[in-house]
Amino acid sequence: MTITVDLAAAALTPRLARLVDLLGELAEAGEGVVRLAEPAGPRAVPALPAVRPAAAAEPDHDHPETLHVLAGTRVVRRGDRDVPLTRIEFDLLLFLTEHPHRVFTRLQLLHHVWGYEHAVARTVDVHVRRLRAKLGADTPLVTTVHGVGYRLADEARVRVDRCR
Repeated sequence: MTITVDLAAAALTPRLARLVDLLGELAEAGEGVVRLAEPAGPRAVPALPAVRPAAAAEPDHDHPETLHVLAGTRVVRRGDRDVPLTRIEFDLLLFLTEHPHRVFTRLQLLHHVWGYEHAVARTVDVHVRRLRAKLGADTPLVTTVHGVGYRLADEARVRVDRCR
């Protein structure tokens, strides 16, 4: 599929800006390519706005329910208690945390977290259910987007520490 957007015709509306951002996110994820067309005449096409990751709302890191993901040591802590996770559960949590506000299909999660797509898509459901159980039912973490897939919950209190 090819999508052509003429950015020179008018001002960049909020909805058009969101489309450009989404196309950029798809390109960053390796699911497409963004090419700038050469100007066809005296009208120049303005450069695309820089694609930036979605800005996550700053969670309250001092809150006792904040989940700390220590990426270097692959440890997850809530308060002073370690939460034991399997390799896949940890990778799934880290991936969703690194991509807030973005919905992923089961096949996308299989590709990005598991590293392959040749498994039963319900495998993702099982791991999400186990992750939710280990983190507690009262912890909003992974939101199900019915008919699509999963994303990090907006109200999730998660902090990734890459140094440890």
